[in-house]
Amino acid sequence: MDKKNLGRHISAQFDEEMEDVRNKVLEMGGLVEKQVGDGLRALLERDTRLGKIVATSDYQINRLEVDIDEDCTQIIARRQPAASDLRVVLTVIKTITDLERIGDQAEKLGRFAVELAEQRGGDDLMIGIESLGEHSMRMLNGALDAYARMDVAAALAVGAEDARVNREYDAVLRQLITHMMEDPRSIRAALRVQWCARALERISNHATNICEYVVYMVSGRNIRHTSIEQVIAELQPPGGSKD
Repeated sequence: MDKKNLGRHISAQFDEEMEDVRNKVLEMGGLVEKQVGDGLRALLERDTRLGKIVATSDYQINRLEVDIDEDCTQIIARRQPAASDLRVVLTVIKTITDLERIGDQAEKLGRFAVELAEQRGGDDLMIGIESLGEHSMRMLNGALDAYARMDVAAALAVGAEDARVNREYDAVLRQLITHMMEDPRSIRAALRVQWCARALERISNHATNICEYVVYMVSGRNIRHTSIEQVIAELQPPGGSKD
């Protein structure tokens, strides 16, 4: 086999292996989405049974992370990818790390859902949690969709939503602090709700990270530590419309 044909053969093998890895990442993303959704539902509905399931199902996500990481290690060792191919592999490694951490946050939601379900009252402490949770879930879904389609514009649009989640999180914290000041008996439950709100805010942060990896994978540009708004402005063509 001449070098030209060998190169095509190796490239085809790399593409097949990366497609398999990509499917595993999307499978992991689906599991993570389900965990977050179930954790939020258990919290809002005080569903002890569902909360326990979420709190003890993280092993599935962890197993996939280990499998995908091993696949990427083998691909790097055998194929020695460079340039854009290497960016694809690195993006996968970074993405599954954030997905695993989102799974950890979902586990917290399940655990605190069980604890809060065992306490009476406290429904007024949950005001704002549903909106915060739904917004974080939309960001996660959008980030995974942008990853699947390698869509830079969609990734930037999702990342820009993180600021709104942060504002919702701050509003929830202010409300909880007010409750604790007015009724010290609510402090224990309020702190648990605060940790749940923090978990949801962290989920949106990790979704934003995935969006940044998509931009890096497609364009080669590392936009970490750069505001999403600045990147969008720089990519906007002169005289173009943001619509």
